[in-house]
Amino acid sequence: MTAEAGGRRLPVQDLTVLYDVRCPLCLHLRQWLMKQRQLVPLDLVPAASEEARRRFPGLDHAGTLDEITVIGDRGQIYRGTSAWIVCLWALAEHRPRSHWLTTPAGRPFARATVLAAAKYRSLTAPPCGDGDGACTAGIGPGPED
Repeated sequence: MTAEAGGRRLPVQDLTVLYDVRCPLCLHLRQWLMKQRQLVPLDLVPAASEEARRRFPGLDHAGTLDEITVIGDRGQIYRGTSAWIVCLWALAEHRPRSHWLTTPAGRPFARATVLAAAKYRSLTAPPCGDGDGACTAGIGPGPED
């Protein structure tokens, strides 16, 4: 993954993964990501938290509670399927798989996996209230490793 700057391609140096602290699947995946050998450092930050809002003031924070969002150090924003793929790309053991997932053969598999995770998440995470602050109440640092 690279970013463009003045016609030059710049490698991604680190990624911030926003995850929903109310979601059991998200918490499990956070723990799994932290245990993997990372080729590109992953900083995991609770979605819609004060920390996320401070770091990324222009981001749609309510949207980050709806789907996984990953932000690159050069301002790249990945959501949904692309966010899952870039997380795998950052991991030593899974980088080759991430490349395959971007191909015409792999992309449908990646999309189906994300849809299955979203369905599971919808069954296990508490619902958000519309504009009442329920989604951000009590959001703080993730569980200790």
